Amino acid sequence: MDHKNGYLSGPQISPQPIHGEISVVELIENSFLAYNAARLKEACHLFVGKMLHENVTIGLSLTGALTPAGLGVSAIIPLIKNGLVDYIVSTGANLYHDTHFGLNLPLYKGSATVDDRILKEKNVIRIYDIFFEFDVLLDTDSFYRKIIQSPEFQKPMSSADFHFLCGKFLLEREKVPGILDRSFLAAAFEYGVPIYTSSFSDSSIGMNVAEMMLKNRELQIDPLRDVNETAAIVYNAKSSGGRSAVMIMGGGSPKNFLLQTEPYIQEILGLNEKGHDYFLQITDARPDTGGLSGATPNEAVSWGKIDPGQLPDSVVCYLDTTVALPLLTAYALAKKKNRPYKRLIERKDQFVAAMQQEYLSREKEN
Repeated sequence: MDHKNGYLSGPQISPQPIHGEISVVELIENSFLAYNAARLKEACHLFVGKMLHENVTIGLSLTGALTPAGLGVSAIIPLIKNGLVDYIVSTGANLYHDTHFGLNLPLYKGSATVDDRILKEKNVIRIYDIFFEFDVLLDTDSFYRKIIQSPEFQKPMSSADFHFLCGKFLLEREKVPGILDRSFLAAAFEYGVPIYTSSFSDSSIGMNVAEMMLKNRELQIDPLRDVNETAAIVYNAKSSGGRSAVMIMGGGSPKNFLLQTEPYIQEILGLNEKGHDYFLQITDARPDTGGLSGATPNEAVSWGKIDPGQLPDSVVCYLDTTVALPLLTAYALAKKKNRPYKRLIERKDQFVAAMQQEYLSREKEN
């Protein structure tokens, strides 16, 4: 039999019955056989089989209200602590809500069908089916207003430098019994993972920094430093003989900021590069409505974001991040633990200087 010219040469769909003792790895390997379940299995294989190699630098983007749902504690902290992510681009909201956990401020399971007028009267905030007291916001604002008055904050800095200092203060808070490993900002400080926010002013943390500026404080977040630092991280990964991987949870500004590193290197700086090597995206958006504009792997190739020679090493899974990220994390931790830490926060300035020298040398030649 010629298997219909190869079309019927793939593995036969022949699952085993699910049983009560099945592991996450067994479930994904044996039962995720088609549709987006199969795409998630492909994502797991790509993540563990190729992206987690020691010579790959992994950037993670986070969009949507993930930390209020507990994913900072359940998934992101384990990824950081086990060296499975090297730098992060996140919405400011995820970092702000992460701080609630670091301050031991409670969030509760609620209902998406409640009358929000009643919640307003009761001073209860709702994020879909998550409830918390209005005072949680006030207490978190108070924490940020207090720490950003510290001397070490009184200078221009990248958002990664800012979040590194915030993580330092949150890690001090975690020495209180009962709140260990509750904030991924604190974990990022401990393990040297830079965290960038592509729209710093579009968050409650940004609003608190803006309020400090009215008091003539010297703290300034320089978004252009973020552009150079993230690009330098990617350029160093590739120019030193390694590879670059992007792991995109959702879309929005963090997705684009993570991917624009390559067009910046190639198009703006004119340095020789081909694009990210590995592309893993979890999304519920669609390209035909503009929600995935420039960010499907094939389309990203045309921008120089993805190396066309590595296009097969790209997976897009159309699935809710709150479902996919815990499964992906559990699968990865079962397969590979304790990848060496790159501690990029301590090396990023060196990478920027090297990229700048290369750029200026090219400019001089031209």
